[in-house]
Amino acid sequence: MVLSDLFLLNAQRGEPMSSEIVSISNKKIKLAAGLKKRRQREKTGLFAAEGIRLCEMAAKSDWQIEFGLYTSEIMASHRGRELLQEIKNKCQLSEVPVDIYKKVSSTETPQGIMLVLKQKNSLLAELKAVSKPLYVVMDGVQDPGNAGTIIRTADAIGADGVIMLKGSVDVFSDKTVRSTMGSLFHLPICTDVTHDELLEFAQLNKIVLYATALDAAAEPHFAQNFNAGCAIILGNEGNGVSEYLLAEAKKTYIPMYGQAESLNVGVSAAVVLYEAVRQRHFV
Repeated sequence: MVLSDLFLLNAQRGEPMSSEIVSISNKKIKLAAGLKKRRQREKTGLFAAEGIRLCEMAAKSDWQIEFGLYTSEIMASHRGRELLQEIKNKCQLSEVPVDIYKKVSSTETPQGIMLVLKQKNSLLAELKAVSKPLYVVMDGVQDPGNAGTIIRTADAIGADGVIMLKGSVDVFSDKTVRSTMGSLFHLPICTDVTHDELLEFAQLNKIVLYATALDAAAEPHFAQNFNAGCAIILGNEGNGVSEYLLAEAKKTYIPMYGQAESLNVGVSAAVVLYEAVRQRHFV
């Protein structure tokens, strides 16, 4: 039984049915293609997740899926067929020719599956009240790969949330979404937070702020006490954490004994965050 026949049978049972798109002028195609631009993502409140793994995680999450696009190539694997079966119960699916799909895809080698989802932006006030929370803050991080890596690391260590300050990269850009490897769907992420909003949140919730800095007053990361409720601030790739926040935070640095001048911000995040994990779980 081919996929179209299978979906037709499901439709007769009252389940969602797959449709077929054959024109590049189709509204869904235009919408999906437009989401490559930040302006359209902000205007529509939507974003795209592409690839089997990302779509699997999106399907298992509670994020709202607007619709899905796929090509016949996705049916070549059992994993792909199972994914379509899972997604079709959540949204309308549309099969598109490979040449049209490539025009909306953001990858060089598309896997033939894309979901368009509603953005979910957590508010600071909505973050769950937990004992000794650990938050990860990005202050002007610009590279999508770095931001995605930091979000993925935050997910891996069980952080209670990620806070992205104004001026940071768009978390819903295709490159950032891919770099999170699905962790985007696993923890609350607050975006467009101002410096003052972060400081007020920290004060109200007795959160200690730690900022990575190459500063004479900074202390090694392993000499800090991360056992209390805290937020670790990671700065812009070129300029670091803003002076405004440095004045309000405890400064910390990662000792280096070779000749390298610095570490990538994504690597720095992993080093500092896993020191917090060590202190909280292995001491």
